[in-house]
Amino acid sequence: MKRILLVEDDPNLGLLLQDYLQLKGNFEVILCTDGEEGFKAFSKQHFDLCILDVMMPKKDGFTLGKEIRKINQQVPIIFATAKSMIEDKASAYDLGGDDYITKPFRIEELLLRINALLKRVVTTENVSAEPEPTQFEIGKYIFDYTTQQINFNGTQQKLSTKEAELLRLLCLKMNSVLTREEALLNIWHDDNYFNGRSMDVFLSKLRKYLKEDPKVEIINVHGKGYKLIVS
Repeated sequence: MKRILLVEDDPNLGLLLQDYLQLKGNFEVILCTDGEEGFKAFSKQHFDLCILDVMMPKKDGFTLGKEIRKINQQVPIIFATAKSMIEDKASAYDLGGDDYITKPFRIEELLLRINALLKRVVTTENVSAEPEPTQFEIGKYIFDYTTQQINFNGTQQKLSTKEAELLRLLCLKMNSVLTREEALLNIWHDDNYFNGRSMDVFLSKLRKYLKEDPKVEIINVHGKGYKLIVS
């Protein structure tokens, strides 16, 4: 039985979600009512997925998600909040979130998203293909995907999780087109408008990180996607 950490400060909604996911999803759901309680629970037990409300007392969901990522880089995290601004969604993904659902939402939709994320994790774990490279030369830069760092003449630039994932995809297709849809589905798992806007923000950041080498460029390919060019 998969174990889910649910951190929700609304007791009625929290109990409703807990009961539904345990009954319909056959999950073990540990319910916490604030960020501090959620962090203590995560530190003591193994969880297969986390659902974090963003607006909470004592410690907000974004802060909790950041602390969880310091402990575990792989566990899927879904942020749930009444906020719908693009900046909030960008923050959620920038902190290593895997999905973002806006309140009010249908519980059935949440269950579908949970199952999709858990299925993706199982598929990844069972893949026995040739391992892909984790270190790339980009002109004068060295990009280490594992540590999420870019090295340029001895200077390190730390990347967020989403920045590192996006740069990795560009490197795997260096001098070829990475389609917009492929990037969104691989990293955000949804190619909707808001995720596309978030990705544009991360691309702008990557261009700034790589601007010191004039032979390195990330270009837009009209109607298709992007290309990391190293001349």
